[in-house]
Amino acid sequence: MIIRHLPEPLPYAEGLDLQQHAADAILDGTGGETLFLLEHQPVYTIGRRRDQSSLRDRQSLPAPLFEINRGGQATYHGPGQLVGYPVLDLRERERDLHRHLRLLEESLILTCRNFGIPAGRREGLTGVWVENRKLASIGVGVTRWISQHGFAINVTADCLLPFFAITPCGIDGVVMSCVANEAGKNVSVQDFADAYTPHFLNQFGRDADGRNAPTVAPLP
Repeated sequence: MIIRHLPEPLPYAEGLDLQQHAADAILDGTGGETLFLLEHQPVYTIGRRRDQSSLRDRQSLPAPLFEINRGGQATYHGPGQLVGYPVLDLRERERDLHRHLRLLEESLILTCRNFGIPAGRREGLTGVWVENRKLASIGVGVTRWISQHGFAINVTADCLLPFFAITPCGIDGVVMSCVANEAGKNVSVQDFADAYTPHFLNQFGRDADGRNAPTVAPLP
């Protein structure tokens, strides 16, 4: 398992390319599973679907829009938010997408608890919540049982205002919050990423014998 933490906000198209190259490497046997951790430059995304009402007025969005091959309605990515793209071989992980989603939620919930936040789930809704306030959105795409996309967790308040331009995840009346607000103290994206990595590896990390085998490789 390779962990790659990108230090600067990344254009969204470059994030798509990173994931595709990693997925192709798994399929052709030239690479292994990778978790990308990063911030994006401001962007809105939505899954390819007929109902795109969560975008409200797509012509007036204050950042570019990408339609992508993940589940779910509209969301926002930008500085102050940690995005995680686990490119994993689900052929070796029981081919169970539901379990994959629950493990992503669990890794984020446990990391939030490191910061004293009583995060959890809401019945019937994917993501990470504190009561009715949403901290993290999760949406994945799977091609030939290789996962792409993943999660986005709001860490600082810098990333909250752009959500007012959409109906986040298509949930009317949803309140978006962030780790720093819920913790009642300053928490940086780097702080959260550092705390997240061991929880991710506890849920997902393994080598051919089922043991954790991480390699942390920040990109220049």
